Amino acid sequence: MRLILSKTPRLLSLSALVLLLAGIAHATSPIRKFDAGKKAKVTGSIVARNGDLVIIDVKKESTSAIVNITDSTKIEREKSLRLRRADMDVTAMVPGLTITAEGVGNSKGQLDAGKITFSPDVFAIEVAEEQQIEANKATAGNAQTTANQGVAAAGRAQSSANQAQGTANQAQGTANQAGQLAAAAGAGAVMDANAISLVNQRVSDLGDYTTVVEAALFFDPDQSTLSADDKQALNKLASDAMSTQNYMIEIAGYASSTGTKAQNQKLSDERAAAVADYLRNSANVPMRRILAPAGYGATHAAAPNSDPEGRDINRRVDVKVLVNKGLDQAI
Repeated sequence: MRLILSKTPRLLSLSALVLLLAGIAHATSPIRKFDAGKKAKVTGSIVARNGDLVIIDVKKESTSAIVNITDSTKIEREKSLRLRRADMDVTAMVPGLTITAEGVGNSKGQLDAGKITFSPDVFAIEVAEEQQIEANKATAGNAQTTANQGVAAAGRAQSSANQAQGTANQAQGTANQAGQLAAAAGAGAVMDANAISLVNQRVSDLGDYTTVVEAALFFDPDQSTLSADDKQALNKLASDAMSTQNYMIEIAGYASSTGTKAQNQKLSDERAAAVADYLRNSANVPMRRILAPAGYGATHAAAPNSDPEGRDINRRVDVKVLVNKGLDQAI
């Protein structure tokens, strides 16, 4: 068990830098204002969170809008989401999700949401496994190599076309295959970029959020029950969070690699949910301040799974208190 104060700057990945630059560009777009006391409805994709405030890019408009989530906001998914309870729908309000908000304008020009609906099919909350991404990268690389070889073969065949028309026809067929392989390699590269983007959708990986305090909770094999030490650490983290303006809490559960993929996924989900339930029910953290608690199976190992000590470390839940670095000035 450990509770760690985090003040060390985080190096940005390339994809996180791209998302940060996109956020800067978003900050320059005009903010749509809602008339105080008047009903309104808006649809758009979440680009940032700042405590109870959700900033969205309005669909089919070059504007942004600010939606305020309160205790009375009703949040519903349009379709069922695997392994997610209805009372956790509010936690799905993370960057990338498309929502429709209905409510009344307030004195700040924001929309006090009475109801928010979303479809989990629009945005995948589950993060792609890094191992699969590496496999995709290898496949794309192999396809590109094969395409290059095919192009070279086509060139050689084309040079011999002067000797025989039949050889030229064969070379053209090889060139067509090479083109198809090159296109497949390109498509694989795009798919790989999308997969990497999903991995970096972890909210705390985005450049415009700062981790102000974090805790790591460790579990016994095949267990998702919180110990007394875990609860004490979560009480301290919740107290620190609620003394922080516009805080949000991210919860990520993990497992060691001893079980099957399905078992590890289920176990890590249960561990993350146990932490979320405790924070809400015992530490009095509003559920709307928690961001999509999720299990990531045996991915993102903190230690080698080849020995008992490493597996003990990997059976964990990471809990982070986050704040948005510069959004207060914009709203």
